Amino acid sequence: MSSRRSRGIPRITDEQIIELVSKLQQLLPELRNRRSNKASASKVLQETCNYVRSLHKEVDDLSDRLSRLLSTIDDDSPQASIIRSLIN
Repeated sequence: MSSRRSRGIPRITDEQIIELVSKLQQLLPELRNRRSNKASASKVLQETCNYVRSLHKEVDDLSDRLSRLLSTIDDDSPQASIIRSLIN
């Protein structure tokens, strides 16, 4: 551990960790709307992982839908042009 400190990497304080976990909790729909604002750091991190996984799945699903949509329209059509402009 002393080698880390000697490299000039600043040590994060407990207060900073608490603040970051609190900010992270506010971003998570599952935890944001709870009556109690208290959730353990491990619960917040677990929910963060679950949320990121669900967002990743949603992006994959939307990408698949977009691919299917693009395969059904003519490349030179106005609709294809609009879709290309939205994703670029």
